Amino acid sequence: MKLTVTRDAFRFAQAFTISRGSRTVAQVLTVAVEQGGATGRGECVPYARYGESLDSVTAQIEGLPPAFTRADLQRLLPAGAARNAVDCALWDLEAKQRRKRVWELAGLPAPVPLVTAYTLSLDTPAAMRASAAANAHRPLLKIKLGTPDDMPRLEAVRAGAPESRIIVDANEGWTAGVYADLAPHLERLGVAMVEQPLPAGQDEALAECARPVPVCADESVHDRGSLPGLAGKYDLINIKLDKTGGLTEALALRSAAGAAGFGIMVGCMAASSLAMAPAVLVAQGAAVTDLDGPLLLAEDRATPLVYDGAGVHPPSPDLWG
Repeated sequence: MKLTVTRDAFRFAQAFTISRGSRTVAQVLTVAVEQGGATGRGECVPYARYGESLDSVTAQIEGLPPAFTRADLQRLLPAGAARNAVDCALWDLEAKQRRKRVWELAGLPAPVPLVTAYTLSLDTPAAMRASAAANAHRPLLKIKLGTPDDMPRLEAVRAGAPESRIIVDANEGWTAGVYADLAPHLERLGVAMVEQPLPAGQDEALAECARPVPVCADESVHDRGSLPGLAGKYDLINIKLDKTGGLTEALALRSAAGAAGFGIMVGCMAASSLAMAPAVLVAQGAAVTDLDGPLLLAEDRATPLVYDGAGVHPPSPDLWG
């Protein structure tokens, strides 16, 4: 087995802003695993919010032993970006070696296209209204919020896209008081879901607050070990492969969360089509799909995912799986 990790950068079509700051480039790590004449690939996004960097994640990957299985990997690395890229590369490798698609290997039905959210980054109300109007043809818009002054932004987006379904992502940026004040207005404006309104570890108030709009855990959930602490506070969970540590745990988390009564959202970091491809499998049947990373980029992989009126399509074998 030969494992290599490289750094790749993809320019955003325009600056992408959330409550934590702005970026113009998506920096990712690409892992390739070669064995027996076949090569599998995976991609991850190290995230500073979880104490990760390009250097630290590269070191984790390069510190793996010369040979290991996908089952071994679950013990060798913790949930996070490093395990994600390697896990997905191993799935891709097995698919190529066995001349089957990953969903066949995983015992899943053949995937179908999915309507995905399209994200409007945090900006002034006027700019967000203009962005909403330019994308009002999309069935599902996701708004990045997370400041004490979000009400004008929310009103502006609804005015710009009166027919679109809207979900809101606060990225841990609200206090319990801000959320309580905004919650009735979220309902009034037809918001379908609010994602991570309070900081992870400081979200106990959600158990006591009225939740007129379903609340989804993002930063508060990583893998199956997170689930017991979410009961009574959240209605859905956002599964991201960079948090779960790959497709293997993501599928297990989806099953466990569904059995525990949580709705499922499948999201992504800002990354290329290679990172989205395995997530399309996890998102089959999910209440919300948010796999728009490539739509926000000015450049992508040589064989990108197809996005059209039907949504995001499953990957071709040339891309992954």
